[in-house]
Amino acid sequence: MNDKIYRVEFGKFKRYFSTSRVNRYLIATGNSTEKTVKLYKANLKVAQVFHPLVCILEVVLRNTLNNVLTSHFDDPNWIINQKTGFMSDPTLRFTHKQTGQVITNDFLKREIAKAEKRLQNTRTLITSGKIIAEQTFGFWSDLFEVHHYRLLKGKPIQIFQTLPSGYGRKDIKDELDKVRIFRNRINHNEPVCFNGNVIDFTETLAVYNSIINLLELIDPELLKLISNLDMVQETIDKAQSI
Repeated sequence: MNDKIYRVEFGKFKRYFSTSRVNRYLIATGNSTEKTVKLYKANLKVAQVFHPLVCILEVVLRNTLNNVLTSHFDDPNWIINQKTGFMSDPTLRFTHKQTGQVITNDFLKREIAKAEKRLQNTRTLITSGKIIAEQTFGFWSDLFEVHHYRLLKGKPIQIFQTLPSGYGRKDIKDELDKVRIFRNRINHNEPVCFNGNVIDFTETLAVYNSIINLLELIDPELLKLISNLDMVQETIDKAQSI
């Protein structure tokens, strides 16, 4: 590629993707404009190959938790009816020990109310199925938050067929949070290829391992389902070769 033409194209690249964003890639590639563009695209490709795995985990997590809680409450409409049930339990209102501030943990209830409002705004019939489909990854992972988990009598953990010895609620919550934060990063086009200003996919691979671990703990058969969709390692290997 002609150097002059490439410089013009890189100038446009910085203008469209912002100098502050692009500079991090420049630093990581030793100020090579060609490698900067390649790394930026490689970062997008890594984010791209994560989407099928995250989507599968999210759907499986949602449906298995819904099944467990439908059985627990003996109510297919639990997600609506429990707004005045465990989601409004007095123990979710407490005083912060250090600040003395009264805090109400009403996240779940607020998320359902927001989903209901979205459906109302589009004149869509509100059903439990619609509300369930509207909930975010954060809603489902929050069922493993210590207060909600206690109110649910530990039922959420039942979605996992086998758990290693000593592996419990907190471990699951930590893994889910790791995936949730990463999911938000790729959805907002944030880089996943750095440690500081150095090209490093260590944390990204840790998220990948969490996804695989969570799916396997729910049902090892799920790994067969994703086998021909899982291109994470090979895509990262290509990115690291830049």
